[in-house]
Amino acid sequence: MTRTLVVETQLDTVVKKSLFRVHAAPIASEEEARAFFERVSAVDATHNCWAWRLGGRYRSFDDGEPGGTAGRPILQAIDSQEFDRVAVIVVRWFGGIKLGAGGLVRAYGGAAASCLRQGEAVEIVPMQRIGFHASFGLLPIIQARLGDWSAMQESCVFDETGADLEISLPLCEAERVKNILQDLLRGAAVKLLEEGD
Repeated sequence: MTRTLVVETQLDTVVKKSLFRVHAAPIASEEEARAFFERVSAVDATHNCWAWRLGGRYRSFDDGEPGGTAGRPILQAIDSQEFDRVAVIVVRWFGGIKLGAGGLVRAYGGAAASCLRQGEAVEIVPMQRIGFHASFGLLPIIQARLGDWSAMQESCVFDETGADLEISLPLCEAERVKNILQDLLRGAAVKLLEEGD
């Protein structure tokens, strides 16, 4: 079950006199992640280390900590808890005691994991868009059933015989609803749409 955060969350933790302040937020794009990091990073901090994941795309940054001891453990915290569409930044103020590579990995990864655990999360439901043409007579019948199918109407463009509709619904329901629509529309074309169609 892949999930994302509902809202931003924050957590402070102290490890051997170093303060680790974690900010985590839901994101929909790499640009949103960059804007989030820019907004919450602290210029007076020793390090602002971060990671984000958006589906198959991800990035991490150690910000001067030894390679692989900060950004990668933050990313592992995101992945181990099955989060997606999430950005996490851990801001560190050095407290005077060196942690060593293993200590840094545990501190950054542990702080990020704790912050994500405390945040309110929601399951990401894969969606599918379906396109079809409905006559004026069938249009209200189909629109009335959208709630039963957990579907939302994305667009409705009228012509002289009815309307071209696009709906989105959970991917797991797409084939079943497509078959219902083909029956209602007496075999008319019902297309599964890709992004950008």
